[in-house]
Amino acid sequence: MSGVKYIIKKEFTRVFTDKKLIFSLFILPVIIMVGMYSLMGKLQSSMVDDIEKHVPSVYIQNMPEGFKGVMASANFTGNIINIEPGADVTEIKDGILKGTTDLLVVFDTDFLNKVSNYETGEGIPEVKTYYNSSEQYSSSVRNSFVSEVLPVYQQQLLAERFGDLSKLTVFRVDVDPESSIIVDEGKAAGKALGTMLPYFITLMLFAGAMSLGVDAITGEKERGTMASMLLTPLNRRDIVLGKLFSLSLLSALSAAIYAVSMIVSMPGMLKELTGGNLDNLSMRLSAEQIIQLFVVMITLVYLYVALVSLVAVLSRTAKEANTYISPMYIAVIVAGMITMFTGSGSIPLERFAIPVYGSALSIQQIFSGELTMVQFGATIGGTIVLSIILTILITKAFNSEKVMFNA
Repeated sequence: MSGVKYIIKKEFTRVFTDKKLIFSLFILPVIIMVGMYSLMGKLQSSMVDDIEKHVPSVYIQNMPEGFKGVMASANFTGNIINIEPGADVTEIKDGILKGTTDLLVVFDTDFLNKVSNYETGEGIPEVKTYYNSSEQYSSSVRNSFVSEVLPVYQQQLLAERFGDLSKLTVFRVDVDPESSIIVDEGKAAGKALGTMLPYFITLMLFAGAMSLGVDAITGEKERGTMASMLLTPLNRRDIVLGKLFSLSLLSALSAAIYAVSMIVSMPGMLKELTGGNLDNLSMRLSAEQIIQLFVVMITLVYLYVALVSLVAVLSRTAKEANTYISPMYIAVIVAGMITMFTGSGSIPLERFAIPVYGSALSIQQIFSGELTMVQFGATIGGTIVLSIILTILITKAFNSEKVMFNA
């Protein structure tokens, strides 16, 4: 094992004495994550503030008497313009299409009389709204008008017709909505984080392995240092294991920095989006969950390193290696994204045994507190089996003079 230790020491020395590698692996992730989440939070918050500050332009045709008071009681504000009955609204609709006007509301002609004199079987009076669903201002003001103003007006008209509306109420649903909620807040927060984190974690682990693996193997083949190493008394199997272990440790360290940066910066973004209310997003992982997460990540990063190393050792140049690795990177992205759309129902056990995808599923289930030991075992087993196969193939490639010397 002395050869393995020598290779590990050599790789760590190579990385930690190279300022460019230190920056790209351990400093750049912090800058990217903190900057990205801060920017996302500020942009989202700015967009919400912009919509709230916007003074909507609303045209109302055939406005019933007293409706302005209803809008005032519902705190609906804006530039309200009353249109005469029968007036042409084509220009207003064009303005909505172009985004210069937000909403057009058309009440039926003689609306109040139709409401008060309504008989069973007659046409029910209509309030027609025209808006642009692709414009945020228009959609927002229309939603506010329909959900906040019209229900108030409807209740007022019903009260005028029937008097005490409580006599018409057969039953009520959830008078106190908060008391109806039965939820494990930690589990709910875990499910929320579990939709994003598996994707980011699997992606970050592969990114670290990809950037290190090509340079450590194909790069050394190009520079000639690999040939010098192969001519030493070191056992080639020790060289393979030393490379794989050192690259796995470095990749895991880089991914850990990514993860910590993401966890530290994410609350800032969520604070911007929730107005500072993060009470429902707190969660804690048990010691068992932390161990499971650690084991899944370690086995996954070794698999990634083995995949990248196999491609790197079979490639003649770094450019060629990166070309072959790109499709693998896309496959990892797809595997992580699939878990974002995986429901919380029963997941077939065999899916957990699928390398990469199974690891992403396990990470998702760990955060939601639903991972069973059988699922955990299937994930680790599938990952280890493929890793062993890849390690054997890499060792065989190292023992081939044709491959190692680009003959």
